[in-house]
Amino acid sequence: MASEKQMGNVSDRNQRGQGGGPPWVLIGGVLAIAALAFAALYPTSGSEAGNPIADTAAASPAPSATPESPQAEPVGAHAAEDSPAAAEAQAAAAAVPKPPPNAPHPPLPFIPTGMPRPPEVIAEVYEFAGANPDILEFVPCFCGCETAGHRANAHCFVQSRNPDGTVKAWEPHGMGCAVCIDVARDSMQLHASGASVRDVRSSIESKYSDRFPRMTPTPAPPQ
Repeated sequence: MASEKQMGNVSDRNQRGQGGGPPWVLIGGVLAIAALAFAALYPTSGSEAGNPIADTAAASPAPSATPESPQAEPVGAHAAEDSPAAAEAQAAAAAVPKPPPNAPHPPLPFIPTGMPRPPEVIAEVYEFAGANPDILEFVPCFCGCETAGHRANAHCFVQSRNPDGTVKAWEPHGMGCAVCIDVARDSMQLHASGASVRDVRSSIESKYSDRFPRMTPTPAPPQ
């Protein structure tokens, strides 16, 4: 039989193992509970449900696409008719003198071959532009010539005028531009049919604004 001393040593080791050492079972339980609580409060980033960032992104509407240039407001579109700038532009256009009837104009620029329209049509619209600033100063052009400083279809054909309104110098731009020529020719035909300047302007805009995204900053015709 083991001695009483040996039995006492075994008893002491058992007591130290149970009460004197660290309580591993209790610590493990506490850690497990803490892990479950953390998982409940902070779900994994790959989960959609309960993720505050994912929820915010889903609730926020997607930003609208920025329209491209062709769908944006046409470059050079004129300001509101009752604005000071529009009134000033309208007054400037109305102040361009109309030449006396049958007043002579300088010879037209040379019309080379390969022009977008027949030479007689080009000559006709140049003569119409020279004689009728009271019409084409209020008709826009749609070829993009506002980048060259043009404010109306008249400026595609007439570069400068004398004090009496007769043409001092022609603008060669209209020679090679089918859009400029067609706008002037349509305006000429509408005017010949008896249309007012406002009706000419309205008809031209209706015909060309849907086909071409650009328009000169042309003032509205006077009332």
